[in-house]
Amino acid sequence: MEGQTRTTVTVASQFRGPPQSGNGGYVCGLLAEALGGPVTAMLRAPVPLDQALTLVADGETARLVGPGETLIGEARRAAPEDLPAPPAPPSLAQARAAAERFVGLQRTFHPICFTCGPSLADGVGLRVFAGQIEGAPAGHVAGPWTPHAAFAGADGLIPAPIIWAALDCPGSVAWVVQEGGGGLLGTMTAQVLRHPKPGETLTVLAWPMTLSGRKRFAGTALYSAEGELLAHSAQIWIGRAPVSPE
Repeated sequence: MEGQTRTTVTVASQFRGPPQSGNGGYVCGLLAEALGGPVTAMLRAPVPLDQALTLVADGETARLVGPGETLIGEARRAAPEDLPAPPAPPSLAQARAAAERFVGLQRTFHPICFTCGPSLADGVGLRVFAGQIEGAPAGHVAGPWTPHAAFAGADGLIPAPIIWAALDCPGSVAWVVQEGGGGLLGTMTAQVLRHPKPGETLTVLAWPMTLSGRKRFAGTALYSAEGELLAHSAQIWIGRAPVSPE
């Protein structure tokens, strides 16, 4: 098709979410990077790791396909108004204190997840640990994040797939904290307003929004230490049964 590009991409096992599938935010960010601006990305199937996949883009839409043209994910341009206005960020001290309450530090959650896995070293995983903010409504979680130099792009800045990954898991954690129910990422709409540099001290914020059947809607945001909004997202998580706090 005229104007269509096809690029071979591989989601390395480093960028996993579930043990045998790609991190949802990272993969959605790959799709978004092909379009630019606010983007809505949807995952249609588990993302194979360490396999050649094809990213097809035409400027308005993007698709990630596997062998036999199996649809794995797709994306389309979105509008800024598709994104919720995020709450004001907590102070860095509040975010650091909240991170100590991240549920994944007390019990098995996703220990090898690229975004929130505590078993991964900094520079291998993002180590975004979001926990309940003291004094905030239930499910409003936050944590600090300092992007590692290992994730910088050719321009020296943190690229979209890494930013989308940082915004991913805190949305699910918000629902785990509020009601014990997590889920799998189905749809993510996000906008990157400024790409941070490695070493910047940032705060990731997330909050639960509405519940409709098995769908849990959440918002997440990334702030600089000075309170500048760098990126934000709206997410739909396909819920699973509540999990035990033990």
